[in-house]
Amino acid sequence: MTLATIKTVRAYSMGGANAQKGQGGGDYHDQGSGHWIDDHVASPMSKYKEYEQSRQSFGLNVLGTLVVEVEAEDGARGFAVSTGGEIGCFIVEKHLSRFIEGKPVSAIRLIHDQMINATLFYSGGGGVVMNAVSCVDLALWDLLGKSAGLPVYQLLGGAVRDELIFYATGARPDLAQGMGFIGGKMPAHWGPHDGDEGIRKDAAMVARFREECGPDFWLMLDCWMSQDVHYAVKLAHACAPYNLKWLEESLPPLQFEGYAALKRNMPPGMMVSTGEHLGSLEAFRALSDTGVDILQPDVGWCGGLTTLLEVAALAKARGQLVVPHGSSVYSHHAVITFTNSPFSEFLMMSPDCATLRPQFDPLLTGEPVPVNGRIHRLVLDKPGFGVELNPECRLTRPYTH
Repeated sequence: MTLATIKTVRAYSMGGANAQKGQGGGDYHDQGSGHWIDDHVASPMSKYKEYEQSRQSFGLNVLGTLVVEVEAEDGARGFAVSTGGEIGCFIVEKHLSRFIEGKPVSAIRLIHDQMINATLFYSGGGGVVMNAVSCVDLALWDLLGKSAGLPVYQLLGGAVRDELIFYATGARPDLAQGMGFIGGKMPAHWGPHDGDEGIRKDAAMVARFREECGPDFWLMLDCWMSQDVHYAVKLAHACAPYNLKWLEESLPPLQFEGYAALKRNMPPGMMVSTGEHLGSLEAFRALSDTGVDILQPDVGWCGGLTTLLEVAALAKARGQLVVPHGSSVYSHHAVITFTNSPFSEFLMMSPDCATLRPQFDPLLTGEPVPVNGRIHRLVLDKPGFGVELNPECRLTRPYTH
């Protein structure tokens, strides 16, 4: 079939520093008060008392949502969401647009390579620049799927399983168990500045939920870059009696030597996982070299679906798992085609973890949530990524080109 060329790209923002708080959307950290995701969750800033209680207090939600829309000459449109807000809009409209418009709808890899190389001088291989690149890349895959009348996972070669199986990330793994998830990943609440008392408190939390959830339900701990090697090793051994499945993102993203040391010193059978804040294939190669068990790229931050495919191939060659960080449908269509992604993550976005709320709510319509901890392949059988923008959400286009 002959596909159209791309006529235009547009970038929109929602939320962020200059907007009403608690809007959610692509910036899922932008939640209202009382949400578990902002309640004394350990971070690299927790050592400063004024920023210990709330991650929003140090600006985690200032960027807001980025929405990229690409339109073909025949009127077909694709879109995607990520973080990046107005900064991302500027990058897309003023810089990346030149690599997109006028190219065939199918020229995704060419556009991706040009965006990556053209931004090297100011991207550093990650950050908000890679958020913007990722969002464009996902929008292009959505457009290709809609132009071809196929779901994205079919464009990638088809499913290798009939359903996706999920663990839940949130503050209440006991509730997740009742909803049919295979495991629950809790946020760590304490860090090195809290000393041994912090280790005892987080280990006690793991022990309590092990007692409530029984011996076989997975329990994991998300440390969100808040620790050092010494503290993480002590925490891992303190949690080992409670059959903790893995320790996640204990260290800052580029501390590869630290991750290698952490892996060497983990209790037998406990895994190390990380990677959501890395933004280049080269960084994931270095992470893979450390021997960690699970690579966790975020498809909205790592360079898009195109980079995620490369990371999955790298991990497969080394016998490592790839379990993308959240990302809802943008991950689902990839994971269902990967043989080294046996399960997926679902972020519990309801404030108390008591109900199933879509990750990018309220921005997307048609965004699926697991039923009994699973999503069947047929749920994904819609063109592109199978979701649309909610017309009731107010988007602004701060720049044009």
